[in-house]
Amino acid sequence: MAKRDYYEVLGISKTATEEDIKKAYRNLAKKYHPDVSSEENAAEKFKEVQEAYEVLSDPTKREQYNQFGHDGPQMGGFDGFNFGGFGGFGGFEDILSSMFGGRTRTSENGKRPTRGNDLRTSLTISFEEAAFGTEKELSINKYESCTKCNGLGAESKNDISVCSRCHGRGRIVVEQNSIFGRIQTETACSTCGGTGEVIKNKCSLCGGDGRVKKVSKIKVRVPAGIDDGQGLKLSGYGEAGRKGGMNGDLYINVNVRPHEIFQRDGLDIYMEMPITFSQAALGANIIIPTLTGNVNLKIPSGTQTGTKFKLTGKGISNSRTLDTGHQYVIVSLVTPTKLSGEQKDLLKKLSKTDEMSESIFSKIKKFFKN
Repeated sequence: MAKRDYYEVLGISKTATEEDIKKAYRNLAKKYHPDVSSEENAAEKFKEVQEAYEVLSDPTKREQYNQFGHDGPQMGGFDGFNFGGFGGFGGFEDILSSMFGGRTRTSENGKRPTRGNDLRTSLTISFEEAAFGTEKELSINKYESCTKCNGLGAESKNDISVCSRCHGRGRIVVEQNSIFGRIQTETACSTCGGTGEVIKNKCSLCGGDGRVKKVSKIKVRVPAGIDDGQGLKLSGYGEAGRKGGMNGDLYINVNVRPHEIFQRDGLDIYMEMPITFSQAALGANIIIPTLTGNVNLKIPSGTQTGTKFKLTGKGISNSRTLDTGHQYVIVSLVTPTKLSGEQKDLLKKLSKTDEMSESIFSKIKKFFKN
């Protein structure tokens, strides 16, 4: 079968620029790649597109093709195609990356600085510590830069040499035959592990890693007003990076232990306060505990159970916004279970009075009479 015109294969004109050629090839390579394409004869079409791109992306081959067509002296066909030609626009891995959304580039060199891992831990504090802020010390087991070699990984700089196999690239080219022809792929150099360097005498403390694992003591300042489940971030307190890379960060999840009598809602505090029948009926002054000490609260006569009183500014203060909440006291009437004889007599006398004639109780009594 006669070969199709390369410009026709890529769907471009003979005046197409290098950028036009790359763009057309990228789109068609995505469309016909056998691993992802459902097109009929995708493998043959993919092979045809690759051959066309190899010729038209090379200025010399393109010029000869324009003069002589497929019979030109350098038109070696697909058998002469070299996957190294993909490097002109970022590598074949870029095509797969754009198709699947992942990072598949393999050209990264292990000599580059690598950021350390982030770490996560938790911290439990009391209700009062959350309200007023506190300082805690955490013990974190993490990788830190080796103090003996300062992250070098070797006993000295003279013990580090360029890898003779990959010549410092950290990558080696592997050739193999496939249904598409001879393919070149890059893999990490097994001699240097992708670093591009070989250490003759590794550091006796870190064994060449440049980092050592140890328990570190870290002081954490917990700000006032932090709530249960909120987190803190300590930048640079994660694990040490490699090759001079930045440290990771430390993320701390804060757990606040429940209080015996207080409940929190944002910056506000709620508590339930029991009062006696006589205090509710006659009124009283009672002592209320707050986070900053005891205060007096006046209970008006005739107070009903469930009544809510507000203590302004007695809630929690946020150290960042400087806002302060309130404390709400909800009174609940306590019914006595054990009465003395005198108390029983007094309650009997009270029950005979007419003080509730206009109350809801009298209305209910009238309803039943009707």
